Amino acid sequence: MEREIIGLIGLGLMLGLLVLRVHIGIALISVSTGGIWYLIGSRPALGMLSNLPYDFTASWTLSSVPMFLLMGYVCYYAGLTRGLFEVARSWLAWLPGGLAVATIWGSAGFAAVTGSSIACAAAMGRIAIPEMKRAGYDMRLATGSVAAAGTLGALIPPSILLILFGVFAEVPIAKLFIGGIGAGLTTAVLYMTVVIGLALWKPHMAPRLAEKPPLDQRMRDLRETWPILVLLVVVIGGMFGGFFTATEAGAVGAFAAILIGLAKRSLNLSGLWEALKETLLTTSSLFLIAIGAILLTRFLTLSGTGHMIADAIIAMQANTLVLLIGISCIYLILGMFLDPLGAMLLTVPVLLPILDNAGIDLIWFGVFLVKFLEIGMITPPIGMNVFVIKGVVGNQASLTTIFRGIFLFLAADAIAVTLFIAFPQIILFLPGLMQ
Repeated sequence: MEREIIGLIGLGLMLGLLVLRVHIGIALISVSTGGIWYLIGSRPALGMLSNLPYDFTASWTLSSVPMFLLMGYVCYYAGLTRGLFEVARSWLAWLPGGLAVATIWGSAGFAAVTGSSIACAAAMGRIAIPEMKRAGYDMRLATGSVAAAGTLGALIPPSILLILFGVFAEVPIAKLFIGGIGAGLTTAVLYMTVVIGLALWKPHMAPRLAEKPPLDQRMRDLRETWPILVLLVVVIGGMFGGFFTATEAGAVGAFAAILIGLAKRSLNLSGLWEALKETLLTTSSLFLIAIGAILLTRFLTLSGTGHMIADAIIAMQANTLVLLIGISCIYLILGMFLDPLGAMLLTVPVLLPILDNAGIDLIWFGVFLVKFLEIGMITPPIGMNVFVIKGVVGNQASLTTIFRGIFLFLAADAIAVTLFIAFPQIILFLPGLMQ
């Protein structure tokens, strides 16, 4: 049997396992190991299964993953992020749809200390949705704005998805992070525009507050966010200024978060232990999927399937725009059924040679890719952020209500990706300033 056919059969088996809800890491590892076994024998297959996981996870660059996760969990358990929504509300709630606007920018601030859109949506949902409900907001807008704003968690650095893309594509993670800032802020502005436009069109959906809080109260609220501002200056400023690498920034940020929590007396040993446990559990799950992706890459290489798919696409002589539209459609479909990490690691090994042949900048593509993966987090039928928000609100809103609430935000996302294609400097300008 042709080796390429073996590879295609393996991909089909893996998709079948995913449909049966087998954990994506287990599906990747089992199919890839079985395929390698069939192609070159049991001893090489078992040798790869024993050596590749260590070779991958022992990477110096990947040590930033648990460090950035630890920074985010420490900030959460130390309560360092509580003031983000309050300060956003103090300064922005007077706008049409002000509480939803405050939610978007509060989420952008929370994204700066967590690499997870799910964590961002869950944390802001518990704070912002009750406030919007008390103010008489329509639940479609209240829940939809939080679910959409949560996607900023994986765009604005630090981002676990950008770290893993940088490892697989062998591009500087610091530049990916800085590129994510432009994409994240553009997305936040578009989301804000949606909220303000909807509030002006249908004022009953977002009752407007009568007046701004006094300036002294707004300044007090602003001062409460100093821990996050310090972390931003230390982590992002340090990377942008070339004082340390993205890998070192994770350790510096985690250490700084612990010091700030202890200094504020808001972090105790119990909270630190919970942060460490959450970090270990999340890191283990991420690395299991990543190890499976490494084995899949080796399986596709041995079978020649990866090159076959790449050559078939290249032979179509598609121009760059058509290629990007095709890739976008692939990720929109995958995003409906797979988690972002699984969708990325399943496809990146196949796409990298195609992107290289097309001359597409991998820094730009990495951020563009993560944006599409995050769109999948609010796309039916398996929009994970939507289910997270459903868990937060319980019986106060149905899944249908939440999905209806994110419709206009999906339209804003469509505008965002169009802008990224038409004006690549939105993403590439800041990385271009780095040393």
